[in-house]
Amino acid sequence: MDAETVKKVLEENNVRWVLCAFSDIRGFLQTFSIPAKVFMENSVFERGIGFDGSSIRGFRSIEKSDLVWMPDPATLKVIPWIDDPIQKTAIMFGDVHEPGPAEVADCDPRAYVAKSLEKKLGDDGMSVIFGPEIEFFVFEGIDPTRLAWDMWVSPNGGAGDSWGPPRVMPESSEIEPGGFFIRPKEGYFRPPPEDTTMEYRNELSYYLEKLGVFVEYHHHEVATAGQVELDFRPKTLVDVSDAFYLYKFAAKNIAAMNGLLATFMPKPLYLDNASGMHINQSLWEGKPFEGNPVFGDADDEFMLSQKARYYIGGLLEHAKALTAICAPTINSYKRLVPGFEAPIYICWSPRNRSALVRVPMYVKSPSAVRLEYRGADPSCNPYLAFAAQVAAGLDGIKKKIEPGDPVMEDVYELSPMKRKELGIGELPTTLRDALDHLASDEVLIKTLGSHIFDAFMSLKYDEWNQYCLYITPWEILKYIDI
Repeated sequence: MDAETVKKVLEENNVRWVLCAFSDIRGFLQTFSIPAKVFMENSVFERGIGFDGSSIRGFRSIEKSDLVWMPDPATLKVIPWIDDPIQKTAIMFGDVHEPGPAEVADCDPRAYVAKSLEKKLGDDGMSVIFGPEIEFFVFEGIDPTRLAWDMWVSPNGGAGDSWGPPRVMPESSEIEPGGFFIRPKEGYFRPPPEDTTMEYRNELSYYLEKLGVFVEYHHHEVATAGQVELDFRPKTLVDVSDAFYLYKFAAKNIAAMNGLLATFMPKPLYLDNASGMHINQSLWEGKPFEGNPVFGDADDEFMLSQKARYYIGGLLEHAKALTAICAPTINSYKRLVPGFEAPIYICWSPRNRSALVRVPMYVKSPSAVRLEYRGADPSCNPYLAFAAQVAAGLDGIKKKIEPGDPVMEDVYELSPMKRKELGIGELPTTLRDALDHLASDEVLIKTLGSHIFDAFMSLKYDEWNQYCLYITPWEILKYIDI
C-alpha cells in the first residue's frame, strides 16, 4: 500500500482519525491521533509528524527531545469495531526518525533493530518467519486495593501439589455461572460451559482477521478460568511484530467492550500456570514458503539440517542473555520456575516440551521444519525479542556452535547430577541475573545498538531496584511476628 492507496482507503471508509503507532523500548505500544484529512497531504509521508521523544521511556533526554514519526503506508488498518462516524479510526505503524527527517533514530526498536536485521537478511538472500503462540488472561476485573493474598493456601506456602484456589479479586471468575469451575492447571482445551471465553475468542478472531491477522485456531489454556491462546499465521520479522501489537490492541479493546480485562502480565495467578509466548521460527533462502527452507533435511532423523542445529546452538549459547530481552519483567521470573510447564533448563529436543528449544514433529517434511523457542513471554518488546533470537541463531550458524545431543527425557524429572552430567544449564532466576548476562553478550548488544542497550539496561535496573525496595504482603505475613 502506498500513500495514494492510504488516502483512498481513508476516504472510502469515512475515517476521521488515524492512530499513529510505534513502541517504546520496554515494549509498550504508543499512539497519538491525527485527523485523517492530514494524511490527504503528501507532506505527511515526506516530512512525518514531530513529537516529544523525551516523554517516551528510553528515547531521548529533554535537551534533544525532538523526533519525527514517519508513517509506514503498508501497515494502515481500519479499526473494525468502531462504527461511530465521529469516532471512525484507523491505525498505522511508523518508524521514528531524527529531525529532518534525516535518518532512523537509534532509539526505535522497529526501524533501528527489527527492520535493520530484516534488511541484512534480505541482502544475504535470506528471510525469516515467526509464528508466536501468545497466551493471556481474561478477567472480570482487577482491583489492586482488594487483592486476596493467598500464599497460605497450603501448609508449605506453595510447595508441592497443593492447589488452593488462586484469586485475583475476592469475587473473581474462577467459579463459573451454574456452579462450574476450572481447577488450577486443568483448563487446557476445556469446552463450554466450563470455558466461558469461547464467544470472546470468536469475536476477537473475527476482528483480528479484519486487521489482517488470521487466527488458525484458538482455545482455553492450561490455567484456571480465563487463560486463552489464539495462534495466527506466520509472518516475517517486522510484520509479525506489528501483528503482535495488533493482537494485544484488539484483545484489550474487545475485552473492554465486553466488560472484561485482558492482561498480558506473565504470571497474574499464584500457584497456577503463567502466560508464555512460544516462538516458532524458520529461516529461508529467498522468500518464505517460496524459496528453500534452511532448517529442513529429509535425510536427518529429526528432519533437521546442520544449519538448523547450529542455529539451535546459537539460541542455547545466548539463552541466558536472551532471557533479559524475551522475559523482561520482574513478574516474568515468577513464570520461569519448575512445575508450571515453563522452560528453565537450557537444552533442546524434538517434541519434548520440557526443553528450552523444541522441534515440533507434527508433520515430517523438510519444508515444515521449524524451531520453537519457549523462553519468552508476552511482556517483551517483539521487535527486540524476535530480532535478538535471529541474531543468536545466526551467530550459531556463523560459529558452527553444536547444540549437543537432544534431551529425550522429561528434564524436570532429571536429578541435578544427571543434568550436570548432560551439561544442561539453567536460565536466570531473576531479572537482575538475566541483565547481568545480557551486559556481557556482545552479539546481542550489537543487535540492539548502544542506545537501546544502554536505555534498556537503565530502565530494567531501575525496575529491579524498585522491586527490591518494596515491602510485599508476603514479607509482612512471613516476618511480622519474628
